[in-house]
Amino acid sequence: MVYIALLRGINVGGKNKIDMKLLKQTFKHVGMNDVVTYINTGNIIFSHNSLSKTELSRILEEAIYNDFQLQIKVVVRSVDDVRGIMNSIPDTWKNDKNMTSDVMFLWDEIDDESVLEKLVIKPNIDTVKYVPGAILWSVDKKNVTKSGKTKIIGSKIYKQITVRNVNTARKIYELMQAQNS
Repeated sequence: MVYIALLRGINVGGKNKIDMKLLKQTFKHVGMNDVVTYINTGNIIFSHNSLSKTELSRILEEAIYNDFQLQIKVVVRSVDDVRGIMNSIPDTWKNDKNMTSDVMFLWDEIDDESVLEKLVIKPNIDTVKYVPGAILWSVDKKNVTKSGKTKIIGSKIYKQITVRNVNTARKIYELMQAQNS
């Protein structure tokens, strides 16, 4: 089975620095196969045939701690999980000069539609959708400062998500599909 490991909070603002080549070796050392990294923000595609996503997360978090002395949360999603998320993103959503669109991958503990009730969503500004495993959020760049998305930072929910823009999420899925075939 093909998976993506999404690491939260590495190589951001000079904190929690992890070299992707070394991280790739860590994954291989603990039994992950076909390991591929994408950009420097903690997107690692790999395959494994016998462990659950929960077990994989635990093993990878421990390995990262052992090798880098960093306590990093790792969200693991299968190619099927990511397919469901990608199929829910409108084709018109982009991350460009006019629009900012994100996939907020959820920790299992808050992966439920009721998470939307805990967010500040501005109806005429934000377009927000829950799908299993993620919150999809898009806003015109001219309205970003008015968006409820800025209220997530510092909230309890913020500590239980890892965010990728839709361009990155689409590329991750493309790489997962290539490895899956």
